[in-house]
Amino acid sequence: MTINEPVYAAMLVLALIAIGEIVSILTRARVPMLLIAIMGFLILIWTGIFPEDIVDTSSFSTMGTLLTGPLVVHLGTLIPLTLMGKQYRTVLIALGGALVALVFVLPVITMLFGYETAVAGTGPLVGGIVAFIVTSDAINAAGYEYLVAIPALVLAIHKLFGLPVASMFLRKYALILRAKWDQTDSSSYIAAAAEVPLHHGAEAVSKPKVRKKYEFNTANILLFKLFVGASLGTVLGELTGISGTIWCLFIGVIGTKVNFYNENIMDKAKASSIAVLGTIFIVIASMSKVSLTEFLHFIPQVLTIIIIGEIGILAGGFIVSKLVKWHPYKGMSLALTAMFGFPADYILCQEVSRSVGRNEEEEKRLLNELSPPMLIGGFTTVTVASVIIASILVKTL
Repeated sequence: MTINEPVYAAMLVLALIAIGEIVSILTRARVPMLLIAIMGFLILIWTGIFPEDIVDTSSFSTMGTLLTGPLVVHLGTLIPLTLMGKQYRTVLIALGGALVALVFVLPVITMLFGYETAVAGTGPLVGGIVAFIVTSDAINAAGYEYLVAIPALVLAIHKLFGLPVASMFLRKYALILRAKWDQTDSSSYIAAAAEVPLHHGAEAVSKPKVRKKYEFNTANILLFKLFVGASLGTVLGELTGISGTIWCLFIGVIGTKVNFYNENIMDKAKASSIAVLGTIFIVIASMSKVSLTEFLHFIPQVLTIIIIGEIGILAGGFIVSKLVKWHPYKGMSLALTAMFGFPADYILCQEVSRSVGRNEEEEKRLLNELSPPMLIGGFTTVTVASVIIASILVKTL
């Protein structure tokens, strides 16, 4: 068997994901699947058991790239338009976490390792690939090429620290929601039962639903509609400079409001599992360029930046949550999306909903409650806040 064959490469990476899934199920999402998959991948890469290009060989990351836009449009169909208007608290909490992290990291890292090192790590700490590009380009231009490994390492491994903590707080919040629903649903059931009148005689016979002669919501048509939205989002992103991912989300929300999209459309097209799996491959592939030598050389700086930054994100999330009257567990979870972003934020919501929900209906209810703020929080930090922070900081070099 050669790993140069796509089917073998895909099988081996899927084995890591499956092991992570088993651990997540056994620990009730206390240990996130992505954490196990990424750590296993790094160990196998560093020991030479896996080649660095194994994910590319599998072709799954290409599929993930192709399906990311349609998946985000699908996620938009899960968020009612009225709910979007209420997400200003999410934006404030996400920004608060990023800004407090900046206040924590800059002085401490400057004192310990120098200002250039602090700048090199701060942008990617609270963001994604765009913040990394802005930071690394500026570092090279300023003559600090030897520090380029720092933003790369921060970008690559900060999710290992953010995911388990976010999972813990999100699970605690999900349990609080479940207990609250138990009380509310029980009271509503009793009240409704008391109001039901007693009927005598024959029960009313409900009229059978008339089936439409033509049904155009086939899987292929639904997927076509998703790709239309993703294509439009990509065009708008190129024209406006605003991330195409954000446009895809809004297109999904508005498209559902005007009945162009079905709610939960990708599930109806039987394609959501493969789309999420493709994005998992993208996340794992981002770790393939992290060498053991680089990791060991810069480990003091990188770990200090990440740990202090995470404390700052949690502090900012907690403070702003209290100010906007949200539960701190919810606020700190979404603030931590700065350390992993999409699709890890949605995957985490799925894991927690599955582990806490006692049946399919409760699982879906939890996912609908948890995913909107986590997604919007992730988009806010990764695509907006981090780029602004990185752009401002690099000008000071």
